[in-house]
Amino acid sequence: MAADKRRSQGKTTPRAPLVIAGVEVPPGERRTVQLSAPRQLAHDSISMTVHVIHGRQDGPCMFVCAGIHGDELNGVETIRRLLERRTLGELRGTLLAVPVVNVHGFMNGSRYLPDRRDLNRSFPGLEKGSLAARLAHLFATEVVARSTHGIDLHTGSFGRSNLPQIRGDLDDPEVLRLAKAFRVPVVLHARGPRGTLLDVTRPRKIPLIVFEGGEALRIDERPVQASLRGVLSVMRALDMIPPRRAPEAPFEPVVARVRKWVRAPESGLFLSSVALGDTVRSGEPLGRIVDPFSNAREEVHAPSAGVVVGMLRRPLVNEGDALVHLALSKVPEKIAKVVDRFGEYLASEISYDDASADEGEVD
Repeated sequence: MAADKRRSQGKTTPRAPLVIAGVEVPPGERRTVQLSAPRQLAHDSISMTVHVIHGRQDGPCMFVCAGIHGDELNGVETIRRLLERRTLGELRGTLLAVPVVNVHGFMNGSRYLPDRRDLNRSFPGLEKGSLAARLAHLFATEVVARSTHGIDLHTGSFGRSNLPQIRGDLDDPEVLRLAKAFRVPVVLHARGPRGTLLDVTRPRKIPLIVFEGGEALRIDERPVQASLRGVLSVMRALDMIPPRRAPEAPFEPVVARVRKWVRAPESGLFLSSVALGDTVRSGEPLGRIVDPFSNAREEVHAPSAGVVVGMLRRPLVNEGDALVHLALSKVPEKIAKVVDRFGEYLASEISYDDASADEGEVD
């Protein structure tokens, strides 16, 4: 009888399968699930692809998504590489990876949906609403509602580029912890405008961090590497995958709660004198706007000290256009050191990956 008792105490309750869109995913297996999205004219069917990896052991259920804006491609490539990692075979919990949320915009190379709505202003959506509302509702109910944590991958909008950075509601201690774990130079406080994914996950108590890096309609290797390393780092922080053998990033991200876009005082050609990651002092020149039809020029200066976390790539500007995005800081020298160390960290990470691949290891 004592032996029977010991055997019963040693047993563990089997983990339940995950069921999504009618597809059952047993523990220890992975499936590719197609969520039926709203049909578009001349297309028989459109699907939102969800890669489900359901670990054998209990743990968090985290979603990683990209392509909420259909022209933002870096995150799509990040998720493709993520799904190739062998370490996912040791996953605790569940990973829901959605490479393209805005399938309609992606097929058209557009930030927006065919109804000209921004999907990231349409959450939580409506089952019987507009095209954008229906797609938002599908993603929110099938993916977000099943999750305990989330990572949303973005780039700058068309014609703008962003320094690799994390945004989130830093008043939430878990969001702040994961934001720092992502290991990018700058972490920005953002609660998100109404209708954004950030806005709807907060009341649901789902910690969400948003990665920004690079620009639309391009694959930028540096932001892709940064986001891939960051996602894996967050998964380690959540104990979803084993700790790594290589040393962790040799820097602590800088947290900035205030940011500001510097706008064009005049129309013309903007000739920038700063680059992403540069630190500036209050009053320091950011560039100048020149009139191509006269000799007129207007200097543009930093209103406060900070680091350049985003900037316009198109030189043609009208009065009021956003030129340079600054994360404000009283100690820009500290940020400069972090940005430098981040560059060294990424370079060492790429070298580590190459060496590991030669040895038959992926992570």
